[in-house]
Amino acid sequence: MSQQQKNKNCQNCKKDFTIEPEDFDFYEKIKVPPPLWCPNCRQQRRYAWRNERTLYRRDCDLCNKSIVTVYSPNKLLKVYCLKCWWGDNWDPAVYGRDFDFSRSFFEQYHELQLEVPRVALLSKNSINSDYANHSGDDKNAYLSFSCFNTEDVLYSTWIMKSRNCMDCSYIYDSGEKLYECIDSRKSYQCQFGFLLENCVNCYYCYDCRNCNDCFLSSNLRNKKYVFKNKQYSREAYLEKIKEYNLGSYNVREKLKQEFFDLMIKDSIHRYVISERNINCTGNMIFNSKNSINSFDVEMLEDTKNIYASVSLKSSMDLYHVGWGTELSYEIHGCKGLYNSKFCHLCYDNRDIEYSDSCQNCQNLFGCISIKKGEYMIFNKKYSKEEYLELKEKIIEHMKKTGEYGEFFPPSISPVCYNETQGNYYMPEEKETILSRGWKWEDKIPGIFGKETVKLENIPDDIKDINDEILMAVLACDKCKKNYNITKDELAFYKKENIPLPHFCPECRYKKRFAIRLPRKLWHRKCMKEGCSNEFETSYSPDRKEIIYCESCYNKEIY
Repeated sequence: MSQQQKNKNCQNCKKDFTIEPEDFDFYEKIKVPPPLWCPNCRQQRRYAWRNERTLYRRDCDLCNKSIVTVYSPNKLLKVYCLKCWWGDNWDPAVYGRDFDFSRSFFEQYHELQLEVPRVALLSKNSINSDYANHSGDDKNAYLSFSCFNTEDVLYSTWIMKSRNCMDCSYIYDSGEKLYECIDSRKSYQCQFGFLLENCVNCYYCYDCRNCNDCFLSSNLRNKKYVFKNKQYSREAYLEKIKEYNLGSYNVREKLKQEFFDLMIKDSIHRYVISERNINCTGNMIFNSKNSINSFDVEMLEDTKNIYASVSLKSSMDLYHVGWGTELSYEIHGCKGLYNSKFCHLCYDNRDIEYSDSCQNCQNLFGCISIKKGEYMIFNKKYSKEEYLELKEKIIEHMKKTGEYGEFFPPSISPVCYNETQGNYYMPEEKETILSRGWKWEDKIPGIFGKETVKLENIPDDIKDINDEILMAVLACDKCKKNYNITKDELAFYKKENIPLPHFCPECRYKKRFAIRLPRKLWHRKCMKEGCSNEFETSYSPDRKEIIYCESCYNKEIY
C-alpha cells in the first residue's frame, strides 16, 4: 500500500520538499530509504561529478605518454590513457581491500579512489577524436562533448547521429552541415537556427518545421522563400538574400542581434516542448510516457527527475544516462544499467551499487574501474554467498552513519566544482563551494596574452582569409583567452561562407547555453489575450518572451 505524501526538509539547502506516495513505492521496490536532499540539490550533487569539457594535459601513469584528460595534473589520482586503461597490463583487483566497520563508507571509498587508475576520458569506439569526452562511436570529433554516432563535428555538445556540424548544441537525427544551431532535428545546411525540424537552407530562424530557404523568420510551417516572415517568390527571395554579404563578420553580428530580437519580441513561444508524450512534465521531452520533472529527454517510461537522458524505464534521479537503463536510481554518466544505484560512469552492468567507471559487470558494491567482474566489494573478489552477506552488513552500517541512500558527496568528487556542469547550471561562488567542504580548481587551463594577431587586423570577409591564419594565435573578444583556428575549421568556414569567430570555443558554448531554457519550472498564465489557461513552464516570469499555452500556440501557428 502506498504511503502518504510526506514533506521533508532538505539537509543541504534547508528548504522543504515533498515525497509523493508513488516515490515511496519506488524506494521500497529498490530497497533504499527516502532521500535526505531535495530533487534540486540531488541534481546539483550529480552535476558536481561531471567534468564534461574542462580538459588538461598530463602524463599517463602507466605508459608515461602525454594525454588529454578531465583530471588536472595537480589532482592526486592515477590516470591512464584509453589504450592503457582498456588494456590487459594491469588488474583493478590488485587494489582490493577489506571494509573497515569502524569507519565511514565514503571515507574508505575516497581512499580507494586515490589508488585505482581512472580512464583519462570517457570515449568508446571512436576514430580521430582525442578531444571528445562523454562520447562514443564518433569520427573526427574535435572539442565536442556528449556526441554519439557523429562524423566531422567540431566545438559541439550533445550531437546524435549527425555530421558536419560546428558550434551546435542538442542536434538529433541526421543533422548535417549545421552551424550555430540549437535543439534541432533532421535539418540540413542551416545556420543560426533554434528549434528547427526538417528544415533545409534556413538562416536565423526560430521554431520552424518542414521549411526550405527561409531567412530571419519564426513560427513557420511548411514554407519556402520566406524573408522576415514575409512570403516571396523564389527569384525575389534570392534577391533579398543577395543584399547581405554573409561572409562578413560585421554583417553577421548585426544579423545575430536581429535574430535575438526576433525570438524575444516577435515570436510566439510554446510554454513547453513536449511531443508524442503521455503524462509528462518538464521541458524538451519526446516520445515518453509517465515521465515527471524531466528535461532534455527522449524515450522514457515511468521515470522522475531525469536530466539529459535517453531510453530509460522505471528509474528516478538520473543525469546523462541512457540506452536500456532500467530500475535504477541516483546515477550519472551511465548506460545499459539494470537494478543499479548510486553509480558514476558505469556502462553495461546490472545489480551494482556505489561504483565508478565499471564496465560489463554484475553484483558490485563500492568498486572502481572493474571490467567484467562480479561479486566484488571495494575491488575485492568474494563468493556469491560471502558477497551477499557482506553487502547487507555494509548497507546496515551505512544506514547508521546516514550514508546509504545518498549519491557520492561532492567533497570526494575526483573533479572540482568549477570544472563541472554544476558551474553552468547551478553556479556558485568559490567561497560558498569551499564552505560546504567541496573542491575548487584555481588552475583552470587557458593561455592569455600570447596572441600574434589582433582581431581588428583580421579581414572582415572570410573570402579574404588565407591559410596563414592557421599559424596565428587569437584572443577571445570576451574572456581574452587565446585560441586558434584549425585546418578543418577553416575549410568549413570557407565552404559555408562563414566569417571567423571572434570568441573562443568556450565563450561560444556559453552563448548557446544562455539561449536554452533552465531545467526548472515556474507556474505561469498564458499571455494570449482572453485566455485563462495556467501551466508549468521553463520560462521564468521575468522573461520577455511571449508565452502561449498549447491550445493558443497551435491556433496561432498551424
